Amino acid sequence: MITTDPVPGTPCWLDLGAPDVPAAAAFYGSVLGWEYEAMEAGDAGETGGGGEEMEGGMFRKDGKIVAGLGKLTEAGARSAWMIYYSVEDVDATTRAVEQAGGKVRVAPMDLDEWGRMAQFTDPLGGQFAAWQPGTNSGVELVDAPGSLSWTELYTTDAAAAKRFYTDVLGWWYSDMELPGGGGTYSLVTPAGLAEERMQGGIMGMRAEDLTLNSGKPYWHPVFDVDDCDAAVARVKANGGTVQMGPDDAEGVGRLAVCVDPSNADFVLLTPEKP
Repeated sequence: MITTDPVPGTPCWLDLGAPDVPAAAAFYGSVLGWEYEAMEAGDAGETGGGGEEMEGGMFRKDGKIVAGLGKLTEAGARSAWMIYYSVEDVDATTRAVEQAGGKVRVAPMDLDEWGRMAQFTDPLGGQFAAWQPGTNSGVELVDAPGSLSWTELYTTDAAAAKRFYTDVLGWWYSDMELPGGGGTYSLVTPAGLAEERMQGGIMGMRAEDLTLNSGKPYWHPVFDVDDCDAAVARVKANGGTVQMGPDDAEGVGRLAVCVDPSNADFVLLTPEKP
C-alpha cells in the first residue's frame, strides 16, 4: 500500500502535463471529484526546468492535495502523468541514474523551501522523477477514493527495468504469474520494508502493444475509486476513452485502463473487499 510517509523509494508526488490546463482540471474534477486550485505567481512549482513561468496548480480531494497539474510545454511530448519517488539526496540519485545507464531530463533543482527535484529517463525509455523533501513531503491523501493507490510501469524488458530501479531506488520484487498466460507481473516494494508496503508493479510488454507512447515504456498512476463502472462512465461522458475493462482481477479488485482527452493514461481501481 502507498502511504504519505516519505520513506526513500516510495511514490510521494505526481503531476500531469496537459496541453489545456482548464480542460484537464474539468475532466479530472468530473471523473475523480477533484477540486483544482490554481497557483499564484511566485508559488513554488510554478516554473519549469528553464525557469519560465507556467500555468499550473494543485488538485485537492476533500481539501487534501492529491496531485499537481501544469501546462505541457515540451516540444513533441505527449500528455502524461509524471510520478515522483522520495529520495534522501536528489544529486546522489542523479549520479546513480547516470551510472545505471539512464538519462537526466531535468537536472536537480530547488523549488524554494519545498524540496529539491529532478526528472529522469530509464535506459528503456520510461520517465520518472525524484523528490527530496524540504518543507513539503508530497501528496496529502493516498490509498483512498479519489487518490493514488498504486504505480505501474509497462516496459519492453522487465528484467532490465528491475535491475535499473533496484540500483537507483533500492527496490525489491516478488513475481506473480498472470492468469491465462498473461505473463509475469513484478510487485515492487521499497528497500527495508515488508510486502505490506508494496507500492506498484512492473509488467513486460511488446513494443507494438505500447501504442500510447510509440512503443516506448511508460509509467502510469492507479487511482482508487468507490465504483469503477460509474467512474468509467464519467470518463466516457467527459471525452476520455477506455483501453481495457472494467474487469475483475482476482485478489485485486475491479479495474479499467483509461485515457483522458489529451491522451494521458491512468487506471481506475475499486479494491477488492477483504
